[in-house]
Amino acid sequence: MSPKLSLSVFAILLVNVASACRPGNYLAVPKHSALFVFGDSLFDAGNNHYFDTLLRFKADHPPYGETFFGYPTGRATNGRIIPDFISEYAGLPLIPPYLQPGQDWDYGVNFASIGGGVLDETHPGYVINLRGQLRNFMKVEKHLRHKLGSEEAETLLSAAVYLFNIGSNDYFARVQEGYNFFDWQDVQKEYVDMVVGNLTTAIQEIYNKGGRKFAFLSLSPIGYLPWVRASDSSSTYSFVEELIEIAKQQNRELSQVLQRLERSLKGFKHSTHDFYTSLSERSEYPSKYGFKEGEAACCGTGPYRGIFTCGKVINGYDLCEDPSDFLFFDSAHPTEKANEQFAKLFWSGDLDVTWPHNLKSLFELDSNCTSNVRRE
Repeated sequence: MSPKLSLSVFAILLVNVASACRPGNYLAVPKHSALFVFGDSLFDAGNNHYFDTLLRFKADHPPYGETFFGYPTGRATNGRIIPDFISEYAGLPLIPPYLQPGQDWDYGVNFASIGGGVLDETHPGYVINLRGQLRNFMKVEKHLRHKLGSEEAETLLSAAVYLFNIGSNDYFARVQEGYNFFDWQDVQKEYVDMVVGNLTTAIQEIYNKGGRKFAFLSLSPIGYLPWVRASDSSSTYSFVEELIEIAKQQNRELSQVLQRLERSLKGFKHSTHDFYTSLSERSEYPSKYGFKEGEAACCGTGPYRGIFTCGKVINGYDLCEDPSDFLFFDSAHPTEKANEQFAKLFWSGDLDVTWPHNLKSLFELDSNCTSNVRRE
């Protein structure tokens, strides 16, 4: 069985419960929820729209967004992304990007950035990497304490679910620079350890601010993405298997870290969706999941439509007739239909796909059992 992991997160202000805290004590309906999202292009709801960066780190031009919103929103797909569906299932409004002006943060914030990585040296200056996303979270945390008061803010933050998907770009960037991880197996392990170590530090910093509920989307088999297949088909050096092995290694290591944190940190709970298996099965057996194409993208050019030209009028691009026939919308990102399938598995999947809690049960888990917040 593939490693069970995932990166994702929410915040829930739960109804006060007078009953004693017991294992399995769940609340049916939260009074108020908030969702905090960290990650890369799979989760970015439009942050990169609000600062100058390279065109490849933006999704603010047609045909992005056209299936659901009718216009580009900065989401790297034809419609909604996984956090959008999760917020819907949790009874929340769409969670706004941090950089979007005039937003109320009481229901949560999306900090994700297209191209973002765990490490500062991944696409520096063009994206908001995890350290920057964490700094923005700290600003929100201070704002909530000022607005709500310390005790109420602590209650909200400790009941929160914090949703993560990040890490792929740390490996993509190195491969694009010509780095061959397979030449030095010890260097490969050292690099994965560095990525997971920095991610662990971020988790612990959020925990120190009161966070208790964490959710993670594991890395997909990143060698399956259309741009990787296209690059591999035109190169004398194959890195498909290299990227797949690196994804497996990070998934194993992060899974072990999360289990240790759950044992060592009081009140720490997590949910991990096995995105590696979910995506690979749909790529290999698309018709089983309602797709006609599991390898090529709907939008792009070249082999597998894997050359990133989607929406670039100057270069031109090919566009499929019906995105719902495709697993991938562009060279690196799933279609809205695929995102909805992944979100459902994350939200209510059984232990074969999402563990040790699915997101629905994590939302419903009584925060009296998961936090140290004092209540009247």
